[in-house]
Amino acid sequence: MISNQILQNTLDGLKGISRTDFCVTDMEGKVLATTFAESVCGEEEVVAFANSPADSQVVRNNLYFKIYDDHQLEYILILDSQADDAYTLGKLVAFQIQGLLTAYKERFNKDNFIKNLLLDNLLLVDIQNRAKKLHIEMDVRRVVYILETSQEKDYGSLENIKNLLGGKSGDFVTAVDEKSVIIVKELAPSDDYAQLEKTAYTILSTLGVEKDGKTHIAYGTIVRDLKEVSRSYKEARMALDVGKIFFGEKEVIAYSSLGIGRLIYQLPIPLCKMFIREIFDGKSPDDFDEETLTTINKFFENSLNVSETSRQLYIHRNTLVYRLDKLQKSTGLDLRVFEDAITFKIALMVVKYMKYMETLDY
Repeated sequence: MISNQILQNTLDGLKGISRTDFCVTDMEGKVLATTFAESVCGEEEVVAFANSPADSQVVRNNLYFKIYDDHQLEYILILDSQADDAYTLGKLVAFQIQGLLTAYKERFNKDNFIKNLLLDNLLLVDIQNRAKKLHIEMDVRRVVYILETSQEKDYGSLENIKNLLGGKSGDFVTAVDEKSVIIVKELAPSDDYAQLEKTAYTILSTLGVEKDGKTHIAYGTIVRDLKEVSRSYKEARMALDVGKIFFGEKEVIAYSSLGIGRLIYQLPIPLCKMFIREIFDGKSPDDFDEETLTTINKFFENSLNVSETSRQLYIHRNTLVYRLDKLQKSTGLDLRVFEDAITFKIALMVVKYMKYMETLDY
């Protein structure tokens, strides 16, 4: 079924061309779209025409047409019978709307196929057969993006993204839940991960949702076969979740850039708690005061460089050394030693992960 907005846009365009008013109703006479200034039909008249054997009929100076979808009556079209070549014009408009019905039905079938493909609901033989029937190529490079935004999704926003991508027949824009928009993008042979990153930022800026703190877009790895699209989707989904935990300030998150965060995300919570308990003897890294945490984070940002860290913190080098010595006494870990620094960094990430998982439980 075509949306009422699409029907209205179609009638508005046809009126602009023909300078004739049109009205489309359902079989019970409910007006779905119209360019008439006032009502031109009654429900009883429409129902009577719908139940009659005629495909067209003049009723009260208006010409009625039936519009079918696969031999099933779908709409009633009404126009002024006094218009120039009214019958021919009505047949053309009915044909146009029938074409829209066919196109949108095919689109729905493709959308349904892509959703089931993403969710791994299809056998390999089903993927091949349905892809062939829907004229979707199997051996094409593709990647899956997931856009999550606080803005409410609607049909228009999905269309905007589709238009942004150039309206390519090989690109699919859909949604498998209420929180995100899924983009399955067909790639050119020359497209690399730098191009994927650029495309992600283009989507955000064009939709006007970048840097709002609530919008993120993640993407998986490039796949070369249609049956592998679900893998890229799962990777993008993981990138979105992991990105929220460890890279909350980033708007664009690539699965390939998750690093150790990807491993921590897959750890069971009991194991995480045991790790923190063993490393810090029952304490937690987030129990440290703000000054200590700032020092630790800045030290990591500067690749364990004491001189650069003290410069950026506007403190004397000896003051930084004192803080690091104090931290070593309380934790047994010397951040100037690479192995200890790695242990501490992982611990901080584990704590972040545990806190995130706690928020999901509420």
